[in-house]
Amino acid sequence: MTTALDALPATLRERVPELGVDLDTWTRRMMRWHFDPDTGSPFWVTRREKLGFDPFTDITGFADLDRFGLFDKAELRAANARDLRPRGYRDRPFRVFETGGSTGVPCRIVNVTRLAYDVEIYRTVLEARGVAGGDVLAMTPGGPHAYGHFVEGLADSWRGAVHAIDFDPRWVKAALRTGDRADTYTAHLIDQTLALLAAERPTLLFTTSRLLVELAMRLPRPLHTYGIRAVCTGGTSCTAAEADFLREEHLPGVQWIDTYGNTLVGHALQADAVPGSPAVPGGTGHSYHLPPPFAVLTVVDPADPWHEVGIGQRGRVRTTTLLEDLFLPNLLERDSAVRTGPHPWFPWDGVAAVRPFLDSADAEEAVEGVY
Repeated sequence: MTTALDALPATLRERVPELGVDLDTWTRRMMRWHFDPDTGSPFWVTRREKLGFDPFTDITGFADLDRFGLFDKAELRAANARDLRPRGYRDRPFRVFETGGSTGVPCRIVNVTRLAYDVEIYRTVLEARGVAGGDVLAMTPGGPHAYGHFVEGLADSWRGAVHAIDFDPRWVKAALRTGDRADTYTAHLIDQTLALLAAERPTLLFTTSRLLVELAMRLPRPLHTYGIRAVCTGGTSCTAAEADFLREEHLPGVQWIDTYGNTLVGHALQADAVPGSPAVPGGTGHSYHLPPPFAVLTVVDPADPWHEVGIGQRGRVRTTTLLEDLFLPNLLERDSAVRTGPHPWFPWDGVAAVRPFLDSADAEEAVEGVY
C-alpha cells in the first residue's frame, strides 16, 4: 500500500512545480535571470564583466558552475542589502534576513520568494507525516533571522497561532567568544519555553537540536503530555548519542523531524533510514536531502573542493544555492558529512553524520552556541 511518504516526491512536484525542472535547465534559467541587467541584482550584474566567461553562453548546465570558483562570503558580508535584490523583483516587497554569525560577521540576504518555497515544501512534509496544523511553540531565533519568519509563515499557512520566545542567538555566541558560559542565557530560553508549554498546549515545537537537549534535561514530564505531537529541529544535527538519549528518554509518542541547513542554503529534509540499509557510523539514523534545483549539497575532498567523494565517504560540505532571490555558487560550509545516495522520499543525494569541519587550518572557526 502506498503511503503519503511514499508519494512525497510526486506531491512535492505538484505543490512546487519548480522542483520538477531539470537541474541543468534550471541552472541556465537562473543564469539568464541573475545576469540580465533587467532582472539580476546589482551584486551579480556588476560582476559579469569580471568573470572571464559569459554566464549566458558558457554555463550550459549545473556542472559548469565550477567556473565561478569558490564563493567568498566576505563579498556577501560587504554587500548592501539593496544591491542583493534582483531588479526583476523591484516592484515586490522584500525582507532582509541575516545569518547567525557562527563564523564571524553575519551575512545578509534578501527574501522575496524563497520563504514561500520553504513553507510549502515543509508543510507538505508535515502533512505526509500526519502532523501538520495546530498551534506552534517557536523556541527559535527571531528578529533578522530567517528561522523565526519561516515558522510564522508555516503556521500562517494553516492559520495557527505562534507562541514565540525572546531569543537572540548572537548573545550566546558573543559570550562564548569572550570566554563566558552560555548557561545563564540558555536557562532564560528554557524558562520561557516551559511557561508556554504549560499555558498554551501547542501541537508543534520548533527549536534547534542543541536547545532540545537542554529542554529535555529540564522537563518535569514527557513532551507528549503537554500536547506536543511533533518536534521540528533545524541547524546542525546533534550527535548519535544525543539523538538516542532524546528518543529513548524524552520523545516517546512524539515525532522528531530534523533538518540540516542554514540561512544561506535552506532546509535539507530528513529521511528516515531505509529498512535493511547499513547504518552510517556516527549518524543519527537519518539522512538529509536538499531539494534541487533550488540548492545542491556536494560532499567534497577537503584537500580538493572540486572532487566529490564517493557514496559512504566523509568530506567537507560544499553548497550551491540557485534561487531567483539568492545565487551562491560553490560555498564551502563549516560542516563535514558522509555522502549518501538517493532516498525513496527524496530521490537525490543526501548527507548524514553531520559534524563541524575542524580538520583544516583554513576553515573558519565556528561558534555554534545554541545551534
